[in-house]
Amino acid sequence: MTIREAQDRVDQWIKTHGVRYFNELTNMAVLTEEVGELARIMARLYGEQSFKEGENQDPAEEMADVLWVLICLANQTGVDLTNALHASFEKKTRRDKERHKNNVKLSQDKTEVSQNKL
Repeated sequence: MTIREAQDRVDQWIKTHGVRYFNELTNMAVLTEEVGELARIMARLYGEQSFKEGENQDPAEEMADVLWVLICLANQTGVDLTNALHASFEKKTRRDKERHKNNVKLSQDKTEVSQNKL
């Protein structure tokens, strides 16, 4: 599925099943909530926290929820995410094409970086 197809499919689902889009501010709050749910899973999978019994452990589900709400916001604000992503690639390439290659922190492994902070 292309990004354009995803935007069209979400729009069709909203019109068929969702009655209407939530307003932009509500969707921004929902997006923040979904990112928080993803952060909770990531903190437990890759950080020091452990899961509570019965807690969702699937980051894919939460990533899809984040993407869904982001697509809703794009649709209702007239953003073509394909064009926006292309522009982001161009911006990052122009701005960062040498920066990350020259970043000494990225050439060290994680334990070296952690020890350098001590």
